[in-house]
Amino acid sequence: MTDVATDQLQVWVDQDLCTGDGLCVQYAPEVFEFDVDGLAYVKGPDGELRLAAGARVDVPEHLRLEVIDSAKECPGECIHVVRARDGAEVAGPDAED
Repeated sequence: MTDVATDQLQVWVDQDLCTGDGLCVQYAPEVFEFDVDGLAYVKGPDGELRLAAGARVDVPEHLRLEVIDSAKECPGECIHVVRARDGAEVAGPDAED
């Protein structure tokens, strides 16, 4: 049995649901950033925004809690944190509590 605390996680943002509130950018600016459209996107380790719909990036280990909190607190319920190995959502609108 694996634990979310040790699994590699990935995150993506559904821009169709993004409200532009910015909690994610406040929680984890290394992972989330606004584009000129006022919506949040994930960015890779190179700092480049991933603009393709459903684009995922790995969650840096030292930012796991911040990214998970972003998904839980997002008013648009548009942040999805998934296990890399099987795609199961661990935080976000489709996660089981």
